[in-house]
Amino acid sequence: FSNRHLLGYPWIVLAAVGTAFLSFGLWVHHMFTTGLPKISLAFFSAASEAVAIPTAVQIFAFIATLWAGRVTLSTPLLYATGSLAIFVIGGLTGVMVAVAPFDWQAHDTYFIVAHLHYVLIGGTLLPLFAGLYYYWPLITGKKLSDRLGRIAFWMLFVGANLTFFPMHFSGLMGMPRRVFTYPAELGLGGLNMASTLGAWLFAAGVAVICVDLALSPRRPKAQRNPWGAGTLEWLAHPDDEDWGIRSVPLIESRYPIWDQKDFVQKVDEGRYFLPDAEEGRRETIVTTVLDARPLAVIRLGTPSIIPILTAIALGGVFILTTYHLYWAALACAVSTLACTLWWLWTGTAEIPEKPSKPIGHGMELPLYMSGPAAPGWWAMFITMMADATAFSGLVFGYCFFWTRHADFPPMAQADGPGIFWPMAALALGLASWLATIAAREVHARGGVGIARLLLVLGIAVSLAGIGTGLAGPWTHGMNPASHSYPAIVWTLVIWTVAHAGVAAIMQSYALARSIAGKMDPQHDADIRNVTVYMHFFALTAVVAYATIGLFPVLS
Repeated sequence: FSNRHLLGYPWIVLAAVGTAFLSFGLWVHHMFTTGLPKISLAFFSAASEAVAIPTAVQIFAFIATLWAGRVTLSTPLLYATGSLAIFVIGGLTGVMVAVAPFDWQAHDTYFIVAHLHYVLIGGTLLPLFAGLYYYWPLITGKKLSDRLGRIAFWMLFVGANLTFFPMHFSGLMGMPRRVFTYPAELGLGGLNMASTLGAWLFAAGVAVICVDLALSPRRPKAQRNPWGAGTLEWLAHPDDEDWGIRSVPLIESRYPIWDQKDFVQKVDEGRYFLPDAEEGRRETIVTTVLDARPLAVIRLGTPSIIPILTAIALGGVFILTTYHLYWAALACAVSTLACTLWWLWTGTAEIPEKPSKPIGHGMELPLYMSGPAAPGWWAMFITMMADATAFSGLVFGYCFFWTRHADFPPMAQADGPGIFWPMAALALGLASWLATIAAREVHARGGVGIARLLLVLGIAVSLAGIGTGLAGPWTHGMNPASHSYPAIVWTLVIWTVAHAGVAAIMQSYALARSIAGKMDPQHDADIRNVTVYMHFFALTAVVAYATIGLFPVLS
C-alpha cells in the first residue's frame, strides 16, 4: 500500500532471525518471582531487554517504507498501522517488566494484563483482521466492505485502548489479577468502568466484522488483484479453473508482478513451466533452497477429506483431555493415527508411471526424489528439530533441579531407576536405530528381502525397548506424585518410550510399503524419512537414559 518495495529487507530478515534466537531466553520473564538464581535473572532479563532491538529494526523499516512511498490508506493498511501502534505500546511496557525489580512489583497485577493484551492485540489480532480484509478477495472472489471495515477498525482500536490502557494504572495501584470484585475504597471503580465500556466497544467491533463477513456473498465479484500488489499470490484470478495458475513462473524479483514485464500475461498464457497437466495430476517443482534451481517435479495429494479428519481427531485429543474424558481422548488418538497413516499411504511417495517428464523451456525433470533434497525428508527433519527443542527443555528441567536442590535425587531414591534397566533400554534403542540404517543401505543395494527382515528386527527391539524403559522406574517404586525427582524421571522415560513406539509404527509403515510394492530400491523415500526420525530417536535415547541412569551415580 506504499506502492514501493519494502525498505531494509535484509535487515528485516536478520532482525527476524535475531528475534527467534533471543526468544529462547525470553520466556523466563514470566518466572522472575519464582525464586530464580540471580545469575539466571540477569541473563534472562538481558535477553528480554535485548529483543527490543531487532523488533525495533523491523518496525522502523515498516514505518520507513510507508514514509518513502505513496501511501494508499486502504482498510487492510488501517488495521496494519493500528497494530503497529498498539504493539509498540505493548513492547514498551514489555521492556519495563523485563527489569526484574519492576516485575517483582507489577507481577500478578493488572499492569501485566494490560501489557499482555497490548502485545496480543497489536501483534496477533489486528494483523489477523488486516489479513482478513486483504486476502478475502483472493480466497472468495468477493471484497469486504471498506465502510464497515473502517467502522469496525475504529471501534476495535478505541475499544482496545479504552479497555487496557487504564489497566496500567489500576495495576500500579495494586489491583491483583484473578480477583472478581474489589472494595470501593481502593479507588478502582472509575478505571474499571472505563475498561468495561472499552470491552463492550471492542466486542461490538468484532460483531461488525462478523456482519461484514456474513454480507460478503451478496456483493459483486472483486476484480483481479484489487490492491495492485506485486507479490505472487495475486496471480490467482477469481474466475480461475481447478488448476489455479496456468504455469509455474520464473521469478527474478520479490515483486515480480511489478518488476517483470508482461509477467501476468505470460503466466496466463502458459509460457513458463508445467503449463499443462497431461496426466491430470497436481504437480509443482522442487527447487534448491538458495537459488531455486529446478530439481524435480513433485506430485501432490488429490482432494481428500483425510486432512480435515486428522485435524479434528487431533484437536479432540487435547480438548477431551482437558475435560478428563480420557477414553474419548484415547479414541481420538487412535483415530488420529489411523487418519495420518491413511493420508500418508494414499497421498505421498507414489511411484510414478514414468521416470521423468518435460516441464517446458527444454527442461526435463524426474518425477520422484528421496533423501536430503526431497520435501518429505526436510519435513521430517524440521519436525524432529522442534521435537528435540521440546526434549531439551525436559533435560534442562532435570539439570536445573539437580543443581539447585540438595535432595535431588532424595536419599530414599538415591539410585533412581538404577543403571541396568536404563542401559538395557538404551541398548535396544540403539539396536533399533542400527537395524533401520542397515535396512536402508541393504534396500538401496537391491536386498529387499534382507531389508524387510532388518525392519522386522527393528520393530521387535523398539517394542522391547518400551517395556525395558518403563521397567526402571516401575521396579524401583518411583512414585511421580511423591517428589519432583521421580516425576521428571517418569516424564523422561515416557517421552522416550513414546518415541520408541512411534519408531515401531514408522518401521512397520516402511515394511508395509515395501510388501505392497509401493517402495523399491529406486523409490525409497519412506525408509529414508524413517531413518531421519531414527537418528533423532537414538540421540534422545542416549541423552534420556544417560541422564536418569548416570546422574544418580554422579550424585
